[in-house]
Amino acid sequence: MNLQANDFELFGLPARQALDRAELEARWKALQARVHPDRFAAEGAAAQRVAMQWAVRVNEAYHRLRDPLRRAAYLCELRGASIGAHNNTAMPHDFLMQQMAWRETLDEAADEAALKALADEVQTERSHRLAMLQVLLDDQGDAQAAAHQVRALMFIERFAEEVERRLDGLGQ
Repeated sequence: MNLQANDFELFGLPARQALDRAELEARWKALQARVHPDRFAAEGAAAQRVAMQWAVRVNEAYHRLRDPLRRAAYLCELRGASIGAHNNTAMPHDFLMQQMAWRETLDEAADEAALKALADEVQTERSHRLAMLQVLLDDQGDAQAAAHQVRALMFIERFAEEVERRLDGLGQ
């Protein structure tokens, strides 16, 4: 195994957005079994440190590949399309209008039904954009366009979390 391999190479998977979760799980478990520090207990501290580095690397890769948004961002970066989430927050006008409408709906939501309806709408948009990401990355090979979708999804994820917090707050 190569510590410098990208996540897909490490797991022996094709570098694609579409991923078989069961296959990813199985490969993660197999890799963890190979590199777990307990397997190297009799080999001394140095071998255990190396095994710990491997275990951390495998876990980081697994968590990145398991999450569709993080996987898409990673693929964009691998393909030379920087996400630039910290310094590039420009979004299309229609997306910004949608965000403003959602924000207004959230501010005016007075009950659980209204919040759940908003959460469903946001989830539908999230699912739609994740499907678009798969087409852009796997079928069209357009990492630049996918990077724009990733940034939009980051906004959507944060907003969805805010809606969930409001829903949780109603139950208290």
